[in-house]
Amino acid sequence: MDILAAKPESPYREFSREEWATLRADTPLTLNEDDLARLRSLDDPLDLKEVEEIYLPISRLLALYVEATQGLFNATRSFLGTNGAKVPYIIGIGGSVAVGKSTTSRLLQALLRRWPNTPKVDLVTTDGFLLPNDVLGAEGLMDRKGFPESYDLPALLHFMSDIKAGKGRVPAPVYSHLTYDVVPGGEVVVDNPDILILEGLNVLQAGTSARGAKAIPFVSDFFDFSIFIHADETVIHDWYVSRFLHLRETAFRDPKSYFQRYSALPVEEAKATAEGLWSRINLPNLRENILPTRQRASLILSKGASHRVEEVALRKL
Repeated sequence: MDILAAKPESPYREFSREEWATLRADTPLTLNEDDLARLRSLDDPLDLKEVEEIYLPISRLLALYVEATQGLFNATRSFLGTNGAKVPYIIGIGGSVAVGKSTTSRLLQALLRRWPNTPKVDLVTTDGFLLPNDVLGAEGLMDRKGFPESYDLPALLHFMSDIKAGKGRVPAPVYSHLTYDVVPGGEVVVDNPDILILEGLNVLQAGTSARGAKAIPFVSDFFDFSIFIHADETVIHDWYVSRFLHLRETAFRDPKSYFQRYSALPVEEAKATAEGLWSRINLPNLRENILPTRQRASLILSKGASHRVEEVALRKL
């Protein structure tokens, strides 16, 4: 079977896990078990085999794309006779809660930093651009946290515009999962990286405006490449509940944790609480806002119940 074959009606080339793994070519594995322990999130069983078969081919593809983009930039600069600022290559990573976005983002950051043409790779999450809890509470949006309307979209778009303009030392706000809120005065500074990875629930979202209305930019307009991490709804539900129960025995016990009150719940009550949060908040957000953006991604990683990527779909150029 030709691994580059695709269904004629699909905008993607589709690969089985085995087919995708061959595209690693001779890319060396430069991570070890200790590295993975620092990179993987809670309840994420990422192992070196998964890195070798799925993520090394992705890093190789991205390194080639970035190199080609850098060549185009240099050609344009030569044509114009200018010394313009370097513009970072921006990668968006989206998908549901509990699907593995954070692990994937940190892993790709670590792998891409090891390519000679992309030594500086920064990572920013859209969580920092959520409206503070006091604002969400005042506007009745606490149960819509993570939905598009819960973000400071103008601030996020301004950040992306500055990055894509090649501006140096661009600050981004910081979010604490412990306090479940934006950190007052906290910031991370992005200073002319080769690559910027932006991770978040709704990063691929777009919309339509009324006829004749002013065009509205979207975060995804600034991406050079995007990845959507997909799994069946029932599988994500199970991961979410499992993670909640694990956090109940770990991070929720910290006195500073926003969810500290859940740490003393009996298992069945904790499970019921997780089920309620899933059905009331996370499932509607997945169905209404996140899943519809999947077909806008450059690359779709489809996971099975074991967290292993089983299929890969790469958008045709």
